[in-house]
Amino acid sequence: MNRLLAIYLNDQLALGTLWRELARRSAHSNHGTEYGEALTQVAQGIAEDVDTFRAIMEQLGVRTNPVKTGLAVAAERVGRLKPNGRLRSYSALSRFAELEILVMGIRGKKQLWTTLRDLADLGSRLPDIDFDELIARAERQRAELEPWRGQAGRDAFTT
Repeated sequence: MNRLLAIYLNDQLALGTLWRELARRSAHSNHGTEYGEALTQVAQGIAEDVDTFRAIMEQLGVRTNPVKTGLAVAAERVGRLKPNGRLRSYSALSRFAELEILVMGIRGKKQLWTTLRDLADLGSRLPDIDFDELIARAERQRAELEPWRGQAGRDAFTT
């Protein structure tokens, strides 16, 4: 196994873990709102993607780095402390920032699947992994959240 690929995979697993935790928190914070269903669906998809990513690492014989994933979870928790214009409650800015970060993460994930398929040649090395479907799923997730990101931005910045 290429050492640099193993490092890259662990870095990407940490990022995926961070996005999974953010998606779960955002879905929970928006439960019962017009945003809730889309966020819940995307959070489930991101969790599945992290599981798929772990399976890829396992097939390649790459051990996960618990320090990196632990730090990612801690970073997501610390991110909850950022000022949002309110002292204790969830704000329109919180919703927008979370949606924007999730959309950026999903775009990065789409690039990740493309990199693994094409540049790391995992498309041929792991024929049981459907990288094309993973790329398409990332695009569906982005398309699901993009209108809500726009709405959240309008709500935060114009009302």
